[in-house]
Amino acid sequence: MTRTCLRTAALLAALAPFASAATHLRQVESPVKVTAVQASGWSDPRADQLERALAAIQVEKVKADIHFIASDDMAGRDSPSPGLRIAARFIRSRLERLGFTPGAKNRSYFHEYSLTQHTLDETGSFATLSFGGEEQRLMFGVDYFLSPNATGNRDVSGALVYGGDIAQLTDEQLAEMAGKWILTAPGARASRRGSSTAESAGVLGYVIPADPQAETSVAESFARWVQFMQRPSLQAPRGGGMPSINLSDSLSARLMGRLGDLTVGQALNANLQESWKVDAKPVVLENVCGLWVGSDAKLKNEVIILSAHYDHVGVNAAGEIHNGADDNGSGTTGLLAIAEALEAYGPMRRSVMLMWVSAEEKGLLGSAAWTKDPWLPEGMQPLCNVNIDMIGRNAPHELGITPTKDRSEYNRLTQLVEKHMNAEGFTKLNSADAYWGRSDHANFSKNLGIPVAFLFSDVHEDYHKPTDDPEKIDYSKLSRVARLVVRVLHDLQADELRF
Repeated sequence: MTRTCLRTAALLAALAPFASAATHLRQVESPVKVTAVQASGWSDPRADQLERALAAIQVEKVKADIHFIASDDMAGRDSPSPGLRIAARFIRSRLERLGFTPGAKNRSYFHEYSLTQHTLDETGSFATLSFGGEEQRLMFGVDYFLSPNATGNRDVSGALVYGGDIAQLTDEQLAEMAGKWILTAPGARASRRGSSTAESAGVLGYVIPADPQAETSVAESFARWVQFMQRPSLQAPRGGGMPSINLSDSLSARLMGRLGDLTVGQALNANLQESWKVDAKPVVLENVCGLWVGSDAKLKNEVIILSAHYDHVGVNAAGEIHNGADDNGSGTTGLLAIAEALEAYGPMRRSVMLMWVSAEEKGLLGSAAWTKDPWLPEGMQPLCNVNIDMIGRNAPHELGITPTKDRSEYNRLTQLVEKHMNAEGFTKLNSADAYWGRSDHANFSKNLGIPVAFLFSDVHEDYHKPTDDPEKIDYSKLSRVARLVVRVLHDLQADELRF
């Protein structure tokens, strides 16, 4: 017998058990709609492959990956940023080396989606206060501070009228103040409902002087919002809405000192012009998708999606880099470890998609883009999603998950985690139900209607701070979470699955 024939015979012998089993398979009618909670019995002919896969997840490799992904050179992997693009290409190179099939259109590893980036035009955003024959140009973030409830482009001008305690103003009084700015009592708080009523009445906005008795200055109170507004944003500016302009402590003292005693409805012989301008430009972002194609002729069309976001929050206004080692360098490298495990395992019966999503920190935008317009090779359907985020810190033997039994979405995925957690040294499974809508699994559930599970080790003192660095990661825990996911994947290869 020739060497080629020997190889062919050996291959046929190895595949014989699966060919026999395949004749008895029954395809799931619609994987997207499966909701029952149970799996049929299944003999395990691939236990040795599972052991090889688990052994492929090595702490040293995970540590090396996270020191690259969360290095200062990546500058916090903001969406979009050069660091994020580098991270995407680092992930792609690993997928190519391991033999993953490109998981996006046109045989690409990158699922591209377009968004609009909005940037404050600070030269075109200012206010001008005219009072007593004098005119003063006010600088945003120094002389006045804008509430974030109304940040769309605008250019409005009008007279000031005193409104006192704005919560006490009647509809009739508001109607008389139409087309004017309302100067409030110092430190007044504008409620959303009251602002809506005032806006409907035609009021231009509130001008709120600082409370001289306040323990915190206006500048300190609004520092976070100023930084947020000065940074480019992928969130569309809110159109319309009535602005609330908070004057700085020093400007408030000068203005109120000159006004003296006031009565509600009193015209102030003052005028305010407020201009706010935001520039917009299109940007293209990438989700990285690698497909590990299944071996079973039918079951390979059922795709298990594993996801983790690979972006973080970038650099703050002080120039400090937020490396995001745990958030979500841990999930990013956890998926890379699972990719290594799949290469050691070989093809599973069902296909597995590994998906690193961008712009999670901007509002789950990357996963929203994919789940609202999903793409898989022809004939394939998404079956379920396991999402991992922040899995490298806190108690080493504890792990969080959602959905738990307290949610109606509780499913087979959570049950499998419960089944295998002890094998990877996890003695306590905490509820992460409070985070049901805060990571990318939420979009897979809402937009695709498939069962999901979210693995999460909870926030900590370095969450969204420049101190979330690689040396603080528990690499053993991170690796054990990755191994736990591989065990779940292995159990998801039964002939028939009911979630």
